[in-house]
Amino acid sequence: MANTEKTVELTYPQKAAAVIVSLGAEKASLLYQYMEPEDVETLTLEVARLGMLDAETTEAVLEEFYQSCMTNKAVTEGGLEYARAVLEKAFGSQAAINLLDKVTKSLKNREFAFLNKAEVKSLYSALQSERPQTMALVLSYVDPGKAAGVIEQLPPDRQIKVVEAIATMESASPAAIKIIEKEMERKFSSIVTSSNVKVGGIDYVASIMNNLDRSSEKSIFDGLNVNNAELADEIRKRMFVFEDIITLDDRAVQRVLANCDQRDVVLALKSANSEVSNKLFSNMSARLAESIRDDLEITTNVRMKDVEDSQQRIVGIIRDLEEKGEIVILKGGKDDIIA
Repeated sequence: MANTEKTVELTYPQKAAAVIVSLGAEKASLLYQYMEPEDVETLTLEVARLGMLDAETTEAVLEEFYQSCMTNKAVTEGGLEYARAVLEKAFGSQAAINLLDKVTKSLKNREFAFLNKAEVKSLYSALQSERPQTMALVLSYVDPGKAAGVIEQLPPDRQIKVVEAIATMESASPAAIKIIEKEMERKFSSIVTSSNVKVGGIDYVASIMNNLDRSSEKSIFDGLNVNNAELADEIRKRMFVFEDIITLDDRAVQRVLANCDQRDVVLALKSANSEVSNKLFSNMSARLAESIRDDLEITTNVRMKDVEDSQQRIVGIIRDLEEKGEIVILKGGKDDIIA
């Protein structure tokens, strides 16, 4: 099997050009028949610019192309689980996971790519009268910033229902997408995938919430706390994780540390990366830093659950301080800070 690490040096258009060159003019022309004119133009330019490729790079590009073709074929014919079995047998477990991850993202992006070309105003006009479940499915295919822009314009009760629907969504079947297509055929057009694609979910809705204005965020959480407090808490946890502490300014970190139990800081640092550790230590007094480093050395055989609990308590302190207006969490580029 070829070493595909060489292909990292090429862009995707360059890889496509390398495949076209390897196929030869006659076979390449057959592929061109299935491509959009602008794609043919782009690819032709890349072919012209490509120049010479060594045999090793060409072989690596073709191997990657073969894996991609085989992955798409397996997914189309039998769905993700069938594809997983085929790819594991052909390339091994880890390679199968990587290939499926790439193809599912590709399917999702391709099937509803037209949505990301629409303006927020147009998306809202098209979706405002739809059921929350329909809105949830459609918004799961656009970037979080646009989804937030649509949700912000909804009445508070509709905001809550749509956010809840997105958070609890796991996958969309071809039949479900076809129904959505039929309901909205005058508004949108799309290509339906022949396999389930993961959409929505709590992580995605947390991204949306991070992009909402604070009044909409508060209104949605207030409603969710009444209707589904457990879901509200889970979304809130995903909105700011412990590692996000590096996004806080130094004064905010110092304020947080002043409210933390030292034992929690020690446990939280047991699994922290160097960036987080440096952020915390650089905002401590020399005496406190020395004390915590000493505690870290003697704190061994710690359960992961205890580490995660400590990190979550620190995150809780951060959220509390934000709600009191004592620190600011920058979210989705929507906050302007005046020093």
